[in-house]
Amino acid sequence: MGVAELPLLLALLGLAAYVVLGGADFGAGLWYMALPGERHRRLRDHTYHAMGPVWEANHVWLIFVLVVVWTAYPRAFGSIFSTLYIPLFAAALGIILRGTCYALRGVVSGPNEERVLGVIFGLSSLLTPFALGAAIGGVASDRVPVGNAAGDPIDSWLNPTSLLVGVLAVATSAYLAAVWLTADAERAGAAHMTEAFRRRALALGALAGALALGGLAVLHSDAQRIYDGLTSGGGLAAALVSVAAGAATMVCVAGRRLEAARWSAAVAVGAIVAGWALAQQPQILPGLSVDQAAASDATLVALLVSIAIGALILVPSLTLLFGLVLRGRFDESPMQLGSLESAGRPAATTGPRTTGPRHPAGIAAAVCAAVGGPLTFASDGGAGLVAGVILVLAAVAAGAAYLVPQVAVADTDDG
Repeated sequence: MGVAELPLLLALLGLAAYVVLGGADFGAGLWYMALPGERHRRLRDHTYHAMGPVWEANHVWLIFVLVVVWTAYPRAFGSIFSTLYIPLFAAALGIILRGTCYALRGVVSGPNEERVLGVIFGLSSLLTPFALGAAIGGVASDRVPVGNAAGDPIDSWLNPTSLLVGVLAVATSAYLAAVWLTADAERAGAAHMTEAFRRRALALGALAGALALGGLAVLHSDAQRIYDGLTSGGGLAAALVSVAAGAATMVCVAGRRLEAARWSAAVAVGAIVAGWALAQQPQILPGLSVDQAAASDATLVALLVSIAIGALILVPSLTLLFGLVLRGRFDESPMQLGSLESAGRPAATTGPRTTGPRHPAGIAAAVCAAVGGPLTFASDGGAGLVAGVILVLAAVAAGAAYLVPQVAVADTDDG
């Protein structure tokens, strides 16, 4: 792997994070709309509360992907955005409307206003993943040629592959959200909500799996290159990982091993992104390879160094945020949930506390930083720079693994 490929790998990792984390967020919005009436108020309130700590943080990944692709591959970025401006504008509009409705939901003055906001919130939660999926489908089916506005602005995203990927994006978002909401409800001690979302998780898992497998027929007739890539080599391996993780999720949900299901569902969806990337290589767009699309080495080096420095802030912050979420620090109390069956139970435990420093992670962080820092800043490019950036990112990850649990425990003790 050279300097030209490393930003693309980082962008794909960011895209996978957005598909999983942002997808679960959009899926919760879909469930909010799909649970109308007073009978489902507790379920609806649960979806709204679950989004609270992370609904803005998830868009960091989308911004990261856009900045990396724009900077590292400007020719491909311009071609994609000038051809697919309709679905991309629709996705941005959905994000704006969704954020507005989420913020206003707490100040509505009556049931009619709440109902209107809920519908707009749910529709925007559907619009954004569908539009982004349709745009990816246009790229995957080779309908985005190289050049400024060189592709058809309608056919590029209204085609069988785009419709398939858009619908699959919506289905997997609802599936992820159902699995994670089930785990959140169980951790909060709300048995009724756990069972309600568990049934929905099983149903949506079956639907998303059927769409993904049935979609191969669409790809065979409309996107032959992607179909060939997904049925051989690395693309096939990623597809098999997705199938295995999806099956494991269904087994875990059925067996009420919900924390394990949370992780396996994320792997199942993330592997879809990996499969597409492996099937798409070595081209980004028709006739445009990664090396041809890449910016100058000086630009790529500056970008990689900037990412490494930014990761020092971003990775520990997001690790702390999601660590607190997964430990249940933002969960509703039983009385807030309105659950009579859980009102008298003690608060759910948040797992074992970390009482001492994690020395291996701290040592690994120090070693990676000591080696990776000089390599990153002293290298003129090539394998030395790639190794340096990877080591710096590894140092950030190891440092987060060392420091964040201790901060979380200290915060718990102070509380």
